[in-house]
Amino acid sequence: MHLEQPLGSVIQGSLSQGLEVRLHPDVSVEDMRVGKFLVVKGIAADFFCMLTDVTLGTSSARIIANPPHPDDDFLQAVLAGSGTYGTINLSPMLMLARDKNSERQQPAAKKTPNSKLASFEVQSSADIELMPVKTIPSHFSQVYDASETDFQAVFGREDDPRRRNFAIGLPLDMDVPICIDLDRFIERSNGVFGKSGTGKSFLTRLLLSGIIRSQAAVNLIFDMHSEYGWEAVSEGKQFSTVKGLRQLFPGQVQIYTLDPDSTRRRGVRDAQELYLSYDQLEVEDIMLVRQELNLSEASLENANILRTEFGKSWITQLLAMSNEDIQMFCDEKRGNKSSIMALQRKLFRLDDLKYMRSASPQNYISQILQSLEAGKHVVIEFGSQSNMLSYMLATNVISRRIHHSYVRKAETFLQTKNPRDRPRPLVITIEEAHRFLDPATVRQTIFGIIAREMRKYFVTLLVVDQRPSGIDNEVMSQIGTRITALLNDEKDIDAIFTGVSGGQSLRSVLAKLDSKQQALILGHAVPMPVVVRTRPYDETFYKEIGHTSWEELSDEEVFAAAETAKADLGF
Repeated sequence: MHLEQPLGSVIQGSLSQGLEVRLHPDVSVEDMRVGKFLVVKGIAADFFCMLTDVTLGTSSARIIANPPHPDDDFLQAVLAGSGTYGTINLSPMLMLARDKNSERQQPAAKKTPNSKLASFEVQSSADIELMPVKTIPSHFSQVYDASETDFQAVFGREDDPRRRNFAIGLPLDMDVPICIDLDRFIERSNGVFGKSGTGKSFLTRLLLSGIIRSQAAVNLIFDMHSEYGWEAVSEGKQFSTVKGLRQLFPGQVQIYTLDPDSTRRRGVRDAQELYLSYDQLEVEDIMLVRQELNLSEASLENANILRTEFGKSWITQLLAMSNEDIQMFCDEKRGNKSSIMALQRKLFRLDDLKYMRSASPQNYISQILQSLEAGKHVVIEFGSQSNMLSYMLATNVISRRIHHSYVRKAETFLQTKNPRDRPRPLVITIEEAHRFLDPATVRQTIFGIIAREMRKYFVTLLVVDQRPSGIDNEVMSQIGTRITALLNDEKDIDAIFTGVSGGQSLRSVLAKLDSKQQALILGHAVPMPVVVRTRPYDETFYKEIGHTSWEELSDEEVFAAAETAKADLGF
C-alpha cells in the first residue's frame, strides 16, 4: 500500500473534465511532471490517474498585486501552502474497487493469504479487475505517487508466464518496466508516430524484437531505408551502428533485397534477391502511384481498356506498341490515342526500377509466403530503390498477393475449424504510411482494406509515420495501439486522438514530451495511457532479448506449404 506521505488533496473536479488537486505545502510543484502516473485513494476505490497539467494559485489577489521581494525568504515561506500553493490536474484512467472492510494503510507484511487483491499484492494485472472510470473520488481524497506494485498491478510483469508481455520502457520517475500485451497488440493494426528524429525506427525495432522473441506473430517488414535487416546507423554525434533483426535472431529472420548491389556493398549476409514482373501489376497498383507518374484520369481509364483487352500482359503489350499500333487499337477499342501515348511514355519510367522485369524467372512472392508459412520473419530491403514510386509500387504488389493468400487460408480454417489450418498471425510493417492511407488513395491500396478488417484474416499493420494527419480518419480510428513520440503540428496531434475517448486531456501530455526516448502509449495493448522513457536499443537490450528457437516446420511441412502457396497465388 501507499505508506509514503500524500502529495495533495482532491478539491474539485468532474468525470468529464478530470480532477483538480491542491498540493500539500511540503510538496514542490517543480516535482510534478506532465505524464506522471498517480493514484487517488477514494473511500471505496483507488483511481489510477495521469497528470495532465500543473498550475500555480494564490488565495488573494493582493499577493499577486504585491508579491514578496525575491530575497525575502521568510515571507515566501510564510505564504507557501496558505497564500500560495500549487495545483495539478489529473485525468482518471482506471479504477479498482477496494474491500470496504480492509484497512486503507495496512502494511503488506501484515496481510494474510486471503486478503483482497485491492491491496496490490499481485504479480500482474491479470490477477485483478481493473474497471473503466465511471465515477470520481470524494472531496479531499488523498493523492499518492504510484508505487512499483501499482505499476505491476496495471501493466503487468514481463516474466508473467500467462501473458506475452513485453517491456517497452520505464515511467518518467521510476525504474519499473511498463509492459504492453503483445497478444492484444497483434489483434489490431497499430501505429508508431513522431516527427523526424524522435526515434520511430528504434521504437519499431523494439516492438518487432518483442514480437519475434514471444512468437506472437510473423513479420513482413518493408524496410524503406534499410534499417531493420542487418544493421542501422545509430543517432548521435559519433558514428556508430546498432544490430538489426537478422543479427539478433539469425535463425528466424530472412532478408530479401530489391537492390542486390546495394545490399552487398553494405556487407549484408545471406540476402536473397527479389524481382517483380510487369504481369504482376494491376491497374490499381498504377493508380496508387499516379502522382509519382503524373497520370491523368483519362490515362487510367485507358489503362482499364488495355487490361481488359490484353489481360496480365497489358503493360508489356503497351510498352511494345508503336504509334501505328496505338492508333489501330484506339480505332478498334475506342481508346484515346493521346491518353494511351501519355500512359506509355510515363510507364517507361518503370524500366528504371532495378527490380522490375518483363518476365520474372521465378515467383519470388511465393518464396516469401513460404518463409512466412515456415515461421520466418521477412525483411524486404529497398537499398537505392527507396524513392516513393519504387517503395509504394513494390509494397502494394507484394502485400496484395500475400493478403489474397491469407484470405484463402482463413476461409479454409473457418470451414474446417482444424487448428492445423489456422494461419500464423502476420504483421506487415510499412513506413511513410500516409502515402498509402491518405483519403485520396486509401481505396486503391491493400493497406486500407487490412486496416479496416481488424485481423479478420489474421493480418494486421504496423504503420510508421511522421504525419498521422495525412492518414484517412476512418483508418486512423481503427488503429488499436498508438505509440507516439513528440509531435508539434496541431493537425498531427489531433489525428493521434481520433476515436480516443478523453483524448483532449492528453494533448498537453503529448506536446510536452522530450524529443528523444519518450513516448505516449495508448490503446488496445495497454490498460491506460502512459508516458514512458523508451527502452534503450543497445548491448544491454541485445543480451536481454536473447535468442529463442522458433518452432520450425519439418521438410515435409515446408514442401506442403510451398505447394499450398503456389496454389493460393494461382501458380
